[in-house]
Amino acid sequence: MQLLWFIPTHGDGRYLGTATGGRAVNFAYLRQIAQAVDDLGFTGALLPTGRSCEDAWIVASTLVSLTRQMRFLVAIRPGLVSPGVAARMAATFDRLSGGRLLINVVTGGDPVELAGDGLHLDHDQRYELTDEFLTVWRAISSGELANFQGDYLNIQDGKLLFPPVQKPHPPLWFGGSSPIAQNIAAKHVDVYLTWGEAPAQVAEKIATVRRLAEAEGRTLQFGIRLHVIVRETESEAWDAANQLIRYVDDEAISKAQKAYARMDSVGQRRMTQLHHGDREALEISPNLWAGVGLVRGGAGTALVGDPQTVANRILEYASLGIDSFILSGYPHLEEAYRVAELLFSYLPLDNLPQVEQQHVLSPFGEIVAN
Repeated sequence: MQLLWFIPTHGDGRYLGTATGGRAVNFAYLRQIAQAVDDLGFTGALLPTGRSCEDAWIVASTLVSLTRQMRFLVAIRPGLVSPGVAARMAATFDRLSGGRLLINVVTGGDPVELAGDGLHLDHDQRYELTDEFLTVWRAISSGELANFQGDYLNIQDGKLLFPPVQKPHPPLWFGGSSPIAQNIAAKHVDVYLTWGEAPAQVAEKIATVRRLAEAEGRTLQFGIRLHVIVRETESEAWDAANQLIRYVDDEAISKAQKAYARMDSVGQRRMTQLHHGDREALEISPNLWAGVGLVRGGAGTALVGDPQTVANRILEYASLGIDSFILSGYPHLEEAYRVAELLFSYLPLDNLPQVEQQHVLSPFGEIVAN
């Protein structure tokens, strides 16, 4: 099992939907989070993408030399960058980081934002472009000479002079809930991602994508994107969940839901259907809470509970075939430590750091007497 964290380049704070308790996301803060991820034993971290975020490639590049082992899950955007340029970017980062790059393929689900970046394609057209993009990107990244003529791309003698460290290329991660997205996942990617839906819904998606991959003669791994609110007791965890949305009012929910309604993302629609903008019934499955999705797009659910309970829910997803978990919590620096301290010992992780034997010059815990 691999646990990744999240680097909040779109903002962070103690509460959702308000500037109260917010904090500046600057280089010093991002460095603290990345180094915590690195030291605590997370496999790596996801960097979000979009116009509301700092650029993921720039942020990852500034943090790679400050970390030793964490991997960076960074987005490539079909239609916003050419496959050859994206292949060179990925290969360079992979070489200079010593093979620590993971690629998140993001087709995009907000037509308004995409139009602002000059991409004017409908939902299925964007995924058709993604199919062509990945066909070329995989060929170039694997050292092949790429010649491709499609409906969207015309590539002549595309090639990569400086190859990546990871072979045949850095792993491709991808999330998409529509049928066309799942077909592309089966054909191209290494890890298929889902947002945090109830286990029965996740099981259905895994079965579908696995069947499609088998038809392509391929096998995939599976991952899930979740928030987590873990505390020493169940009651403390639910209190923390309610505190997180204490400033979220009806106006904030309405404004957020109106923005999400314009999107043509099937995954976002499935997230919205979990709560329908109603804060009265947010526990949609045992210990799975949809409160984050009231005002946050994308991943909108959190596992809530004491360490044993949250671990049991994670293991339930693992039993379905999920082996990579991308977690987050507010604020992301403190919650990285909390998750590592409370949750890691309950899970079958293979990359935890070794704690040095205690001695007086480097105490593990506070020394309270001389």
